[in-house]
Amino acid sequence: MRRARGMKLAALAIAGSLALAACASDEDTSGSGGSASSGGSEDGPKIGLAYDTGGRGDKSFNDSAYAGVEAAIEANGGSVQEVSPNSDASDRADLLTQLADQGFNPIIAVGFAYGDVIGDVAQQYPDVDFAIVDSTGVDVADNVTGLQFAANQGSFLGGVAAATKSETGHVGFVGGVETPLIQAFEAGFVAGAQTVNPQIIIDRQYISPAGDFSGFNDPARGQIVAQGMFDAGADIVYAAAGGSGIGVFQAAAASGGRAIGVDSDQYETVGDASLQAVIMTSVLKRVDNAVEAYIGTFVDGSVEGGTDVVNDLSTEGVGLSYSGGFIDDIQSTIDDYTQQIVDGEITVPETPTD
Repeated sequence: MRRARGMKLAALAIAGSLALAACASDEDTSGSGGSASSGGSEDGPKIGLAYDTGGRGDKSFNDSAYAGVEAAIEANGGSVQEVSPNSDASDRADLLTQLADQGFNPIIAVGFAYGDVIGDVAQQYPDVDFAIVDSTGVDVADNVTGLQFAANQGSFLGGVAAATKSETGHVGFVGGVETPLIQAFEAGFVAGAQTVNPQIIIDRQYISPAGDFSGFNDPARGQIVAQGMFDAGADIVYAAAGGSGIGVFQAAAASGGRAIGVDSDQYETVGDASLQAVIMTSVLKRVDNAVEAYIGTFVDGSVEGGTDVVNDLSTEGVGLSYSGGFIDDIQSTIDDYTQQIVDGEITVPETPTD
């Protein structure tokens, strides 16, 4: 059985855990320096979870990380303390330090933006294990593990789906923040779409420039950007924009178009039937699996700091969701391209071209 069929099952598995995460997110952890304890048991690890911009409840990246922690606690016992950055995200180092001072171990930083500070903090706490999602642990500190994803590969499949399903030959990409990480999503999406249809029109725009992380938590701006693409003739828009993706879905619903979600299975997590109806698929980045697996290595004593764990199509760390049945009819096409990437017949670019 091809790997993409495994991804379909994986997508169904994440739905339940993320639904629990979304339901559990009534307590706001996205405020200035917000924190919350999610309970658990006294036995097992005391996990520190430092969110990216938007915090838990974004129905995407942060919620997926939380789902992974919850799964790890169910398997191993333990508890979790959650913290979120303030409005300008200037307190990231303080959040990690706060967790370390309070005795939490391991500590998981969600998002590449922690990459600028995690090394300095980790070196001050050599007996604490740190992990960072979407950044590297190599040459950072001996106690930092990078949890990375081949987002370009998953996005390639998203581009294949968009080009195959597009009726206008015109699609769009909305990125949250113009950084190399999100540009990898763009590069993969464009490559996949152009592989299917070399003449396809692809609009590309970012909500905020590099250094301004508001683009990950600005649904209103996301809606404006996406609406411009739909108005220009695009019928499918891919949102690699964190919490801002809700605005892209709203624009799709208003325009009679469709959208592609990101990170988690957003058909299952969006919580709004009118938006659910326009989410054709989601490019999955299995942050939940990576976080759960990392905590497992902490529990069994096999954590290797100063290294990276890369999750790609070959490990089913990325892929597409099939919830809603909108792309079931092209699954054989998705399977074929998946296998070509896994076999090395297709090399997906990591940086976009003009």
